[in-house]
Amino acid sequence: MAEVYVTRVERFNAAHKLSVPSWSDEKNRAIFGKCANENWHGHNYKFEITVKGTPDPLTGFVMDAKVLGEIMRREVSDKLDHKNLNLDVPFLKGIQPTAENIAIAIWSRILPHIDNCKLHKVRLYETENIFTDYKGEA
Repeated sequence: MAEVYVTRVERFNAAHKLSVPSWSDEKNRAIFGKCANENWHGHNYKFEITVKGTPDPLTGFVMDAKVLGEIMRREVSDKLDHKNLNLDVPFLKGIQPTAENIAIAIWSRILPHIDNCKLHKVRLYETENIFTDYKGEA
């Protein structure tokens, strides 16, 4: 039977600041632009989790989308929503909170909860124009 991909979408709002503490303010602004704002800034993030597998012969599901949504909210949205990603989120402590690094962290949060199919991809939209994909290649 063919493999099928199923994607679920969730959202969270969060603030962050991108900077390298050993750099000058000027260099941080040159590299990170508005993301280096000393008083932080926020995004309305959207993230997608894609799983792949063979549909169950009885349910027709690769994975129950309701269960996937519950995992996404419990492991990601509830932990990140209305938080300062630099200060308030233990699993991001010491990590530059770029979309790339957040996507990797989301993968790590979701992976242990996926059964009977495979986690295929995390897609994180930082803005409507910028997103990153992570497929567990680390």
